[in-house]
Amino acid sequence: MGKTTLALAALVLTLGTAPTLTWADDSAASAQEVVTKVREAVQYLNEKGLAGFLDFNNNKDARWVWKDSYVFVYSCREDVMIAHPLRPDMVGKPILGMRDDKDHPLFQDLCKAGAQKNGGWVEYWWPKPGEAKASRKISYALSAVVSFKSDIQVGAGIYDDQLTPAELSKIVETASKPSKAVP
Repeated sequence: MGKTTLALAALVLTLGTAPTLTWADDSAASAQEVVTKVREAVQYLNEKGLAGFLDFNNNKDARWVWKDSYVFVYSCREDVMIAHPLRPDMVGKPILGMRDDKDHPLFQDLCKAGAQKNGGWVEYWWPKPGEAKASRKISYALSAVVSFKSDIQVGAGIYDDQLTPAELSKIVETASKPSKAVP
């Protein structure tokens, strides 16, 4: 049995069902990568404190930028973008009044989603890095406590035309379960 078959069998045992296999574009971030990166960023900021914000700003080569995705940091209570690796022009600007290309208040929705216990997903229309035309983007947001500031949220997203918020919520649910020790 090959490594791929064993990995698929392990995944089926973990999830309880066989996943639908599709050939993905290796340059596109996956939903699982987004959840992992956001959670890593929350942990990083919990450890670094306010000084950690600098590591997310205007740095296209940082660990918080990968494939076609990136991590951004914002404050809902203070209505401000705190850190953005690709759009330094957004840092320090109000976010709650921002609307996507379909007139949805994306950060109002992100703030609600990120305030949920395990975070949440929001669908909106945003240009891919390097493009002018907006595409469907779904971002995962999660709250972080940074130097006693409980209103910080961290987000990242994927550009996808097919995944539903319900499917994405299953990824978060699975990632949120404590891992069971194998005897």
